[in-house]
Amino acid sequence: MTRLRPRSLRVYVVTSSGLAPGRGHRVVARAALDGGASAIQLRAPGMPEDELLATAEEIATWCRRAEVVFVVNDRVDVAAEVGAGAHVGQGDDPMRARAVLGDLPLGISVSTPEEAAAAERAGADYLGLTVWATPTKPEAEAMGLEGLRAVAGSVSLPVVAIGGIDATNAQAVLDAGAAGVAVVSAIGAAPDPVAATRELVAMVTDDRVGER
Repeated sequence: MTRLRPRSLRVYVVTSSGLAPGRGHRVVARAALDGGASAIQLRAPGMPEDELLATAEEIATWCRRAEVVFVVNDRVDVAAEVGAGAHVGQGDDPMRARAVLGDLPLGISVSTPEEAAAAERAGADYLGLTVWATPTKPEAEAMGLEGLRAVAGSVSLPVVAIGGIDATNAQAVLDAGAAGVAVVSAIGAAPDPVAATRELVAMVTDDRVGER
């Protein structure tokens, strides 16, 4: 059974450096929190170990105070050290991640119902699925809304959709079965990331949209 309420994944902001001048991971995370995001993922491939740990510790503290879900991409060891969840891919070891994290949240990227079922058996708390192609993660296979529907309908876990999502198309993604929308450049590259987060939050927290 998932350790997360689906609504806690509703607006899921993934940090990425270099999307705008002076817009590092801490800046994006702080803006997302100020704008009302419900989950933050620190994705910092290649960041030196000591810098990654310090960054994760600081964002983890902010997220605890705000009662917001925080996960670290790939680096399960760092996630566990700072008391955060982790998000891993198909090339990682989900069973080991589950063992290292204990009761902390675990997200697993999937593309098919078969991978979703395997992730559920491995102890995932939520799934991540790429809907549309995105330059921020060009290696990810885009599954489209039909792929999202197939995965969301195959398991009991909440699915977070990512890839080319912003305030203009977020509702279509939720209508296809996603529990939440994950964004990178829609916040990290926005002229005003706080306002962009607020706009996205307003779009996906309409009273007409129930708990998923």
